[in-house]
Amino acid sequence: MKNRVFALTMTVVVLTACSGRDSDGTACKEDYWNGVFGTCLPSDWVVIDAETLRQRGVPQDTIVAFQSTIPLSGQFPTVTVTREVLANVVSPQVYSEASVRAVTVLPGYEELDTRDLRVAEEKVKLHVFKAQPTADEPLRRFYQVSTVSDGMGYSITATTPVSVEADLENQVLLILRESVFAEKAAAQKE
Repeated sequence: MKNRVFALTMTVVVLTACSGRDSDGTACKEDYWNGVFGTCLPSDWVVIDAETLRQRGVPQDTIVAFQSTIPLSGQFPTVTVTREVLANVVSPQVYSEASVRAVTVLPGYEELDTRDLRVAEEKVKLHVFKAQPTADEPLRRFYQVSTVSDGMGYSITATTPVSVEADLENQVLLILRESVFAEKAAAQKE
């Protein structure tokens, strides 16, 4: 009897571990990798192609963007990934803190939360704030993490309506948390 209970318990543990669900219940539907950046996309999130990004006037330093196919308050939550060459060697923590300071000048800026988050095996700050990107756009909520990998600075920024439900926030956090970069991914394969 003890052996059956143990076997049943182990089966449940293995099935739970392999279910593709994050600890908050958010499922990874699809792995994304473009040779430089990768992450996990939940259901109802798609990759925005480069041509669409350029037509929308997105800066050239944006290497990829993802968007929810489900609108919330008339907006489609979006995650963008930008990359810049760093002139000096800086730690992920220093770059993360500099990125937090950089957005404090946005109109309507208000910090909502900061907490530690692991991105590509580095401890950085998750910075949650609201701001109005331009005068003709509504106030929005942002989730931003910034880190350094192989001499490049990366910022991963999610934009949502100011009020979000836990499900959407968990999807955004999954994308941020699962982010990896080329040399980190290569090291993981070795």
